[in-house]
Amino acid sequence: MQRPTVVAIGGFTSQVGKTTLMCDLLRAFPGWEAIKTTRGHYRSCGKVADACCVSHLLSDEPLIRSGREQTYERGKDTGRYWDAGAANVHWVIVTEEQVEQGIKNALERITAPGVFIEGNSFTEFVDVDLMLMVARASGGKIKSSARRALAVASALYLSDPASSGSAARAEFALWRNESVAGKLIGDLPIHTREDLPQLIARLQRLHSALAA
Repeated sequence: MQRPTVVAIGGFTSQVGKTTLMCDLLRAFPGWEAIKTTRGHYRSCGKVADACCVSHLLSDEPLIRSGREQTYERGKDTGRYWDAGAANVHWVIVTEEQVEQGIKNALERITAPGVFIEGNSFTEFVDVDLMLMVARASGGKIKSSARRALAVASALYLSDPASSGSAARAEFALWRNESVAGKLIGDLPIHTREDLPQLIARLQRLHSALAA
């Protein structure tokens, strides 16, 4: 079977609009699958193990939940993938040390022509065909996994829905000029929600070229 087109959706930090972009792309690519990666550890959600929302799911081996029965929950990221039209959804729950094995095991389950993967850390272990790094126009803090993933990012996506494209770009440029972290961006192309049709067209061309 031909290898699926792999598209990564990363983010500067949490709550920047990664899942919204994932759902927009899933609606544009019916039949594609989705993977959600969650790294769990004692401090992922708080200061103690009991405060971590996935600590009870961690074990000596990566846990991968697949299919609607195991991954659908209304309002959660994986549920939103299903609602956006994903052909299948896989939730990878791992410790820091299990990311490589977990994502590779999940990719072996993909039967669709393409897959969208939400997360940053997995890009250290698998080749992606395109990676979009999601940020707010205000920039802000960049977590360590995002800093590393920027090395393989194809473009930045400013997710602010209330701002015009030009306003979002101007705000981001101001942050970039004033922030030391802004130097990590390099010459990456910057897209806004207004560019979504062009971004989808770019991905369609890429997928067609890879499938040829």
